Amino acid sequence: GKLSGKPLCYKGTQFHRIIPNFLIQGGDITNSDSGNGGESIYGGMFEDESFQVKHNTVHMLSMANRGTPDTNGSQFFINTVKTSWLDGKHVVFGMVLEGQKIIEKIEMLGTNSGTPRDHVHIVDSGIYESNTKVIKKQ
Repeated sequence: GKLSGKPLCYKGTQFHRIIPNFLIQGGDITNSDSGNGGESIYGGMFEDESFQVKHNTVHMLSMANRGTPDTNGSQFFINTVKTSWLDGKHVVFGMVLEGQKIIEKIEMLGTNSGTPRDHVHIVDSGIYESNTKVIKKQ
């Protein structure tokens, strides 16, 4: 990334926050173990894009943020229950269509504090290449 110098990919990162009956969170490409970092394809953080899609079902992919508007980086979460209280606070950008059983297995490693009982890493992923054209919403 522009700021960290690290590759923009999820390979090797971990799900650092797992709370049963709530969510599994990962995607910190700069400080994978702590969950305190992340970097977007734009450099740092980027604006909330749209709150049109709601958290009205399970296994929605949403941007994790720092609790304030426009603080999206690379972190994301997958909700494991309906989470309508997150509507208008976290941008939904997708939905898990396959592999729900894997999500359930990951969720079983969670705790109420969010600290996983074991390491859960993303084994492989694509990589964002810097020569890819990025069109940022105006």
